[in-house]
Amino acid sequence: MGGCSAPHCSNSTSIGKQLFRFPKDPARKKKWVVNCRRDFEPTPHSRLCEDHFERSQFEEIARSPAGGKKLKPNAIPTIFSVGDPPYPAVNTPFILIPLKPEPERLKCGDHGYARRNPLPGMDEEDGDCSREDLQSCSQCHLLKKQLEQEMQNSARLQKEVEEMKKRLYRLDRIEKGLQNFLYEDQIRALSLTKRSRRAVWSPETIIKARKIRTAVGTKGYEYLRELGYPLPSYRTLCNRLETKIMVTTDMSCEELAELGLGLMATCDSPTRGVGDNDEELIGVLT
Repeated sequence: MGGCSAPHCSNSTSIGKQLFRFPKDPARKKKWVVNCRRDFEPTPHSRLCEDHFERSQFEEIARSPAGGKKLKPNAIPTIFSVGDPPYPAVNTPFILIPLKPEPERLKCGDHGYARRNPLPGMDEEDGDCSREDLQSCSQCHLLKKQLEQEMQNSARLQKEVEEMKKRLYRLDRIEKGLQNFLYEDQIRALSLTKRSRRAVWSPETIIKARKIRTAVGTKGYEYLRELGYPLPSYRTLCNRLETKIMVTTDMSCEELAELGLGLMATCDSPTRGVGDNDEELIGVLT
């Protein structure tokens, strides 16, 4: 669902704010548009959030069918965080204010249909407005329209930035939750297609996959992969473990490195004894 239509307001129902449609009555709709400080025609999807209404504009006891607040039949929004409107804001349902101010008359000479030539002794500059003045007025009007469009685009982009920030925050929370039981390579594998072969599995993930395969069997292992759990394929797992020997020892990592046998320890503890649930060591015969 969309958010609030008021300028510089990004409230929506996703953050717990209640939205209200613009009234169908043309007179009340005009008052909402005037107080909203926007020159636009509301659509059936346009909304204003509850923050733009004073407390006196809500029913004291009545509730909407959804259980939220309910506006009075003649409620008018009056709270906005933008500049003053082009004319006084409407705060009561009985005041009628014109939508547009009366156009100012150009300070020019007589109308063209009355007299086209200047009076004797009067220069042409003192007569009707020159073409340059008219062109400058039209350029100002065009620039004003462009400025309004840029302001609308800026407000739209600002709203999109707020939505992206909320989405990034949710994705960051999800990633932190996945890091509690998945390695970095497993998290990257979640973003790849199901049949992609670009996944690079770390030794830690291979050890975990072998333990899962031993615990649940081959069929259970394949079932977990079908559900989407990030694990290497059974063929990849066999290839990675094909030329490797499972050894348990109480030697430290430094002592294994001095032997030059190409053994790689899966834990950082060099002092644990044999038989006390030691982590298995994987080594490649060289």
